Amino acid sequence: MAFFGLRLKHPSGVLKGAWTRRAALGGLASVAAARVLSPMPARADTWPNRPVTIIVPFPPGGNTDTMARLLAAKLSEKFGQAFIVDNRAGASGAIGTTAVAHAAPDGYTLLFCAVQQVSVIPFTEHVTYNPKTDLSFISIFGEGPFVLGVAGDTPANSMKEFIDFARTRKPGELVYASGGIGSISHLVAALYFQRAGVKLTHVPYRGGAPAVADLLGAHVNAYFGNASELVPFATDPRVKLIGVSSRERLAQLPAIPAVNETIPGLVMTSWNGLVGPAKLPRDIIEKLAAATAETARDPAIVKTLTSLGIAPIGNTPREFEERIVGETALLAEAIKAAELPAP
Repeated sequence: MAFFGLRLKHPSGVLKGAWTRRAALGGLASVAAARVLSPMPARADTWPNRPVTIIVPFPPGGNTDTMARLLAAKLSEKFGQAFIVDNRAGASGAIGTTAVAHAAPDGYTLLFCAVQQVSVIPFTEHVTYNPKTDLSFISIFGEGPFVLGVAGDTPANSMKEFIDFARTRKPGELVYASGGIGSISHLVAALYFQRAGVKLTHVPYRGGAPAVADLLGAHVNAYFGNASELVPFATDPRVKLIGVSSRERLAQLPAIPAVNETIPGLVMTSWNGLVGPAKLPRDIIEKLAAATAETARDPAIVKTLTSLGIAPIGNTPREFEERIVGETALLAEAIKAAELPAP
C-alpha cells in the first residue's frame, strides 16, 4: 500500500510505485477536492442538531482520553449539543478507528486518535480501514514528546554515556521497556538505539504505567515514555532522565538535551487529533477544525496540557494532512528498526 509517499504493505496487497512528497500532497489535495464535490450526506448547515459521539480507541485515563474529554467539553459549549466520549479500546486502537472509518459521514461519529492508528498499525497489522481513503483529518489538538529514562543505578548520566555503556555490554544484554509492541514508545526507542549503533532487547508492557514501575525498580535498563509519565520523576534517584524526542528541549526539563542534538533528524512525537469518516462535509470539517484550534488556545486548556507535557496545536485540516506526509518516512524507518512484521 502506498500511503502519503511511501510504498508500504497493506492487507489488500502492494501498490506499485512510490510517490514523491509533492505527489503525495497533490494526492491529498485531490482527495480533499473530491470530498468537497461529493454529494453531502447530511445537511451541514443544521449540524449538530443532536449529540455527537467522539470515539477514543483507548481505555479511560490516559493522555489521549484526557485530551478528548477536554476537547469534548469545549465543543459541547461551542455547539450547544453534547459531545460524548466513547472509549472503544482494543487491537492497538484499530477497533475504535474501524468503527469511525465505517460510520456514516454525517458529523455525528468522530474519532480522537493518535499517530499510531493512522501511520503505524495499518502497516503492521491486518485492519479493515485505509487511513488515506476512509478518514477525514480535521485538526491535531496536541502533541507530546517522549523522554528517555534509564535506571538510577546505571553508570551513565547522559545519552552519550549511556550509549558508551551499552557498547560495553553484550548485544541484547540490556533491555528497554515500551508501552506495547508497535507503540510509539517502542518505535522511538528502536530507532534511537539502531541509529546509535547498539542492540538492546525489547520488553513490551501493557501500557506505560507498568513500564515506569519496572524502570523505577531497575528491572529494565531504559524506557522512552510519555513526558507525563516521566517528568514527575525528574528528581527521583531511582531514574535518570537523559533525553527528549522533541525538536527542542522541554520547558519542564531545560537541562535535558533533545535527542536531535546528538542524533540529528531523530524527532518523534505523538500527536492526538480529531478525525472523521471519509466524505465528511467540508463545512463540518472546517467548523470542527476552527473550534478545536480555539480550544487549543484557551489559556486554561493550555495550562492543563502543558502540565501533562503536551504542546497545544490546533492546526488546519491541510496542516494535519501535511504532518502525516512529513512523518511517514521516519515512521517507516522506525517500523523497520523495531522489526515489526508486515500484515
